[in-house]
Amino acid sequence: MNIYVGNLSRDVTEEDLRQAFQSFGQVTSVSIIKDKFSGESRGFGFLEMPNKAEAQKAIMDLNGKELKGRTLTVNEARPRREER
Repeated sequence: MNIYVGNLSRDVTEEDLRQAFQSFGQVTSVSIIKDKFSGESRGFGFLEMPNKAEAQKAIMDLNGKELKGRTLTVNEARPRREER
């Protein structure tokens, strides 16, 4: 299951996110989206958790929680719509 995590502090690393979610179950991938010019975090990222029940528990428990001074927005990632 793909999970969207928003409102990330610029200080949050992929490892920080992995640790926050690993207490709920296996995390197969983590990526924080970065600005392609500055390389700075754009304040959101995505995680992949193979077990849907664990992923849903993580979403419920971590949405609204604080990480490095910012309140997280956590929900199921929706596929990008191709807009032409």
